[in-house]
Amino acid sequence: MTDTTAPELRKTLDIGKILKDAAISAVVALFLAVPLLGLETFDAGGKLGVRTRWMWVVIAIACVFFGKLLMNVWLSLRPVKTKAKVVNEASVRRGQIIIKALSFAMLLFALTLPALPFSDRWWIDNGITVLIYIMLGWGLNIVVGLAGLLDLGYVAFYAVGAYSYALLSTAYDVSFWLVLPVAGIMAGIFGILLGFPTLRLRGDYLAIVTLGFGEIIRIVLLNWVSLTKGPAGIGSIPRPTFFGFPFGRTVPEGQVAFHQLFGIEYNPEHRLIFLYFLILALALMTNWLVLRLRKLPIGRAWEALREDEIACKSLGINPTNTKLTAFAIGAMLGGFAGAFFAAKQAFVSPESFSFIESATILAIVVLGGMGSQFGVVIAATVLVMLPELGRDFGDHRMLIFGLAMILIMVWRPQGFMSHREPTLRLNSGKGA
Repeated sequence: MTDTTAPELRKTLDIGKILKDAAISAVVALFLAVPLLGLETFDAGGKLGVRTRWMWVVIAIACVFFGKLLMNVWLSLRPVKTKAKVVNEASVRRGQIIIKALSFAMLLFALTLPALPFSDRWWIDNGITVLIYIMLGWGLNIVVGLAGLLDLGYVAFYAVGAYSYALLSTAYDVSFWLVLPVAGIMAGIFGILLGFPTLRLRGDYLAIVTLGFGEIIRIVLLNWVSLTKGPAGIGSIPRPTFFGFPFGRTVPEGQVAFHQLFGIEYNPEHRLIFLYFLILALALMTNWLVLRLRKLPIGRAWEALREDEIACKSLGINPTNTKLTAFAIGAMLGGFAGAFFAAKQAFVSPESFSFIESATILAIVVLGGMGSQFGVVIAATVLVMLPELGRDFGDHRMLIFGLAMILIMVWRPQGFMSHREPTLRLNSGKGA
């Protein structure tokens, strides 16, 4: 197939409209910058004092004005295609090779991270956080990216998995390895319970119901004090062991510690490294499962449901079962991540499962590219590591984070990986 480029039209540059739009943005920035940047509180001898920082306000307004100006000029001068570009098979193959090479490089980096010269506790701890969000993103990607069902309450399944492990491990002293599948099953059951009332809902209505479901779970955890201990949370959650061998310096009589098993010197970093490789293994299993499901009839049914539910019904696909399986499997993966989170933190509380977590996971899926596995990895790494790398900026860390989000949506509104590789190709033109 030859590569043909669609005809292009060039927009006219309307200076007046561009300046007006930039000026309006600067005025909005003024109202936001005065309370956020222009005023700073401090301790004035036991009293609350306020000092002004008008220079920061001026800088913020200038950045917004000229930034909006340059963006509008760029959008105005950018050529507009009148038709879609015909896909070149050679370029698609090159893109696949690049993605596979990058995936292999990232996997190699993940496997060798604890042994790298610059690696320390900060890198490993943040690597665990990134992998947790990658796993959550892949789980939600089944519901949102593949099945096309907007879910704003995914954090509920994350919470169910975390509290399942916390309650069973503290009350009945069940090991992590036995509770892990139970946590996934419990979250899957809650996914089915959410799926049944939403079978006839679409779009915004589905989003509102799932949002309410997530808040209901959080409020139940907050108020069912006799079971969940309410706002105090559940502490002293047992940590995972290396198949029965604990990581402590001293262990109860009759048990063998991890460092004693391998005849090495005790190091508190061993537990953290083990947790890192544990979540890495869970994330890789999740990726394999999702990729495998996409090639099975159920995965193709999800994608058919996403594209057109009416056509899906006409092909004999049961949309009820398709939606329920998407909710159940996506919730199960979230439950696995929640169980690991509780085991790592050794403490869970309802505050860890607020709506902002659902919004972050959904942002990872959307920014990464709906249905793209590799895009979720890129988006999760950026959204988790960017605030951490920006800690030196103090109060402006979240401002930088928000600005980066806006730039991503302007630069690539379809996400980092807007192209999805189809699970089924027709070899047209061969054998004719």
